This record gives sequence, C-alpha cells and structure tokens, in this order.
Amino acid sequence: MKLIFATNNKHKLEEATNILFENFEIVGMNEVGFLDEIVENGSTIEENASIKSWTVYKALGLNCFADDTGLEIEALGGRPGVYSARYAGTENNFAANIKKVLAELEHEENRKARFRTAISLILEGKEYLFEGVVNGEIMRKCAGNAGFGYDPIFRPDGFLESFAELSPKEKNKISHRGRALKKLSDFLNRK
Repeated sequence: MKLIFATNNKHKLEEATNILFENFEIVGMNEVGFLDEIVENGSTIEENASIKSWTVYKALGLNCFADDTGLEIEALGGRPGVYSARYAGTENNFAANIKKVLAELEHEENRKARFRTAISLILEGKEYLFEGVVNGEIMRKCAGNAGFGYDPIFRPDGFLESFAELSPKEKNKISHRGRALKKLSDFLNRK
C-alpha cells in the first residue's frame, strides 16, 4: 500500500520509512509534488496532525497520514507542547528551542517530561487517530549527535543516554513517534 506522509521533514520521513517499510511504500509531500506550506494553527497536537492530513488528502485525493509532536515538561505546565517546534520563535530553530528550555529549567529539580505524538490517518476519506507517548526527563546539558529536535536533552525512562545518543533502530523501538507508527502499522495490517 502506498501512503503519503504529510511532511517535508526528512528525519520524520526516515523514521516512518524504517518502521513501516515492510508492508507500505511511504512517500513525502515533495515526492508527490505537494509543495504548499500547511499552516499548523491548531491548539493541540491532534488538531495540527489532522489539519495536515486533511489538507493533503483534499488536495490530492490520496490516502495519507500526518503527525504532530509535542514535548511536554511537567515543571513548565506542559510547555512547550503544541508549540515545541517554534518555542523560541517562528523560525523553527531547535538549537534556540533547546537553549530556552534549559534556561527555563536552570534552577528546577523536577525534570520530568514526555514526548507525545499524534498521527492522523486519512484512509478513503475517513480519519483515524493514533497516539504514542514516551516518558523521561530533561537533561541539564546536550548529549549526542543523532536524531533531531529536542533529542539531545531528552533522556527516556530506563536509559542512561539521550535520544540523540541512541541508534536510530534503538530510538524507533521506544520513541513516541515509533509507538504511534506501530499503532498505525498494526491498524493498517488489520485492514
């Protein structure tokens, strides 16, 4: 089955392809000629995922899915949450986002956090939602060079390493996006 992943993020596309590659052909928006920018103005990650998947489905009439992810930090009341990608400003600069989070938590002992991903699948005009969550903590400084986004400062529960220190295969097994994609895969395999 061919599915469009409503993203231009090459890292997300790689993760999805690595997890879903066995039974599905996953293509990004660039590969199908969808070059329009999608405005993510939802108030939740579920709404943003839905906005993206419906926009692509309505434009192309092809089965697709989209995700949105938020880093939710307990001591910050769940921030940055839905604003994770642009937490330090509109330019989607993760180095600046990390710097802002670390500054806000500088004197905070409670480092508990979680990554949460919502996936919206549009299949034959009907929407299905899937969620993946991984709990962990925010480290006091960056560690590792792999991954993207907040990976260098997020340590998942049960690990000594940050997401950025894990191999892609290790991360995909336990990550929020990996868990949501596994639910998506299980659902599609039952269809």
